[in-house]
Amino acid sequence: VAMVVIKRNGYRSNPEWASCSLGVFICLACSGIHRNIQEISKVKSVGLSHWEDQELEFMAKNGNEPTKKIYEATVPVYYYKPNHKDCQVLREQWIRAKYERKEFSEAGRNLIYEEGTRDGMLMKRGRDNGQFLNRRFVLSEREGTLKYFTKFDAKDPKAVIKVDTINATFKPEKIGNPNGLQITYLKAYSTRNIFVYHDSSKEIVDWFNSIRAVQLHYLKVAFPGATDAELVPKLTRNFLKEGYMEKTGPRQTEGFKKRWFTLDHRRLMYFKDPLDAFAKGEVFLGNKDHGYQIFPGLPSGTHHNGSWQHGITIKTPERCFLFTCETEEDQESWMKHFSDVMSAPMSPQEFASKYSELHFNCLLHL
Repeated sequence: VAMVVIKRNGYRSNPEWASCSLGVFICLACSGIHRNIQEISKVKSVGLSHWEDQELEFMAKNGNEPTKKIYEATVPVYYYKPNHKDCQVLREQWIRAKYERKEFSEAGRNLIYEEGTRDGMLMKRGRDNGQFLNRRFVLSEREGTLKYFTKFDAKDPKAVIKVDTINATFKPEKIGNPNGLQITYLKAYSTRNIFVYHDSSKEIVDWFNSIRAVQLHYLKVAFPGATDAELVPKLTRNFLKEGYMEKTGPRQTEGFKKRWFTLDHRRLMYFKDPLDAFAKGEVFLGNKDHGYQIFPGLPSGTHHNGSWQHGITIKTPERCFLFTCETEEDQESWMKHFSDVMSAPMSPQEFASKYSELHFNCLLHL
């Protein structure tokens, strides 16, 4: 009977779980989160549980779309709405924000993300020793910055980060903490990584969405004619891909060395260790119409001493970069992401960033 309710409501997929108290169908991963808020959500199996007549009637009257209009009525455009691919902490806090705290059910509600400033302690990984220590972070909408201090009462910050250069993405497995957040920003045209966490999953997600709120405010001031739809993609983003590849040096005669790679839109960064503060190098991936190309395999005559055989060649206007992958599946995945990036048109900001970086690198070598 529950399956009849699903078809009557027009669901294309076949969800196996539902919250009979909220009137929504949910996936397996989210069902576990709903079970942890039993005072709000009562979870049942669509095919295996016994359903009372009144429960079926309630599901038939409601459903995901009508319920969404109630609990997601006023979700701010900057708030990150996770999907099934996102980590547990994001999905859990999204569900709790909607159904437990009812943050988005009433218009005009004061949200913690929109206070214009945020001041608190986060556990930050040390750049050199790898130890996580308590550090004070201050986010300011008025200044457009995120600062952190080595001591709570320190007068001068250790770093002042402009919000328009920030990216933040949850990396629990890499950081080794379920609430692990990676913050990256540009420092002298190089990407700097900061790894932080908080014991409270709500606290770390609140920081994440507060950063997005401040970023959106900054962008609206910088681009007053732009729409929300144009600005939201410029907020924090997930990395396109991460993983190990081998690479050789610019002369292509050096040995291939295993490196950790991160593809963040047009920046392909490589690190000796996934938790390094700075990349050992970066490759800018421009548009294919401007001399950027990708080929499977390595050029003939390449000195290859590595154990990985599935090669990738990236050609830029400056040089060629050679990589090898452990499996053919990895090779195909990396090449697809590279191809997608090179097929996308470049924005004026990306052109400016690229040529500023080239100018900076030229000054370094004078």
